[in-house]
Amino acid sequence: MRPSSDAVNAGATARVTDRGAAAKLGPSTFPPAPTIPEAAVAATTTPAVSAGASLELDLTPARWGLLSSFAAATFLLIPLEQFLIGGAFFVASLVLVVRDGNPALRRRMGVLLGCIALLAVTPINTQLEPIKFLTLGGPFLLVIIVPAVILARTDPGVIRYRFWPTRFRWLDLFYVALSIPLAAFVLDWYFDVNPFMPFQWPLPEQQDDSKMTMLFWGINGVGVWDELFFVNTVFAVFRSLFRFRVANVFQAVVYMSVLYDMAFIGIGPVLVYLFALTQGSMFEESENLLYVLVVHLIVDYFLYWQIVMGHYPGYVQQGILH
Repeated sequence: MRPSSDAVNAGATARVTDRGAAAKLGPSTFPPAPTIPEAAVAATTTPAVSAGASLELDLTPARWGLLSSFAAATFLLIPLEQFLIGGAFFVASLVLVVRDGNPALRRRMGVLLGCIALLAVTPINTQLEPIKFLTLGGPFLLVIIVPAVILARTDPGVIRYRFWPTRFRWLDLFYVALSIPLAAFVLDWYFDVNPFMPFQWPLPEQQDDSKMTMLFWGINGVGVWDELFFVNTVFAVFRSLFRFRVANVFQAVVYMSVLYDMAFIGIGPVLVYLFALTQGSMFEESENLLYVLVVHLIVDYFLYWQIVMGHYPGYVQQGILH
């Protein structure tokens, strides 16, 4: 049975009325869609970011203050041992970290601040006594193991031990090859300009092969630690948060501060800072530890012989160590 014309007209009128009512209401009368807080967004995106990409956070004035106070605290606390003013900068950096709205930054920078605090009370020196290997080696091991363990749980992928390159680049080999003559020339010049440098590493007055062997392995052991901490930990954490240039500049401050405290005085801090920048750049491009470790061990080999020749001017090299 077909509906009557009155029923059809009534239905059409009702539909038109409904559309008019909806148009009068407009979008502003409906409740807004629920929004997700910024902190929650950051928290949900952290796993994807920590898998390898950098957050590349904006450098707000507060974050500039955070990084600047971190750098100042590092330099004042570790090599200069100015604990009062250095502690003030440390607290300022810590407060800015805690107040930052990004949870990933709070976690990762908190780990780095913990490392700086430990190194500030560590007796960093070049003594060869067995007890010194414990008092120095213990904290040195802690600042590479503890951050890796903590961040593996909270921010996986930030610290990755990638020793082997995933792609071949002639530029990496060129840099390694260039480091041989460059290290020899720069260290020879450095020790000529600062003739007191060999005595930053104590050796007995009479040649002692066992002490020389300890010195050789000590220098190379610290060299490996340098790259595992300064590049694979400090740079990696900074890089996970900020752009490359920012990360490299501030990791070089930590690199320079520790080695300045250890032995590299005179013009040394400038040379170490420049070296740290090149190591950070190479790690950024090659994305592995092999090349930065090889370059550092090349530098350490020439450093070892500069120290030996400084202590024993008439010494004739007969092999790799002696």
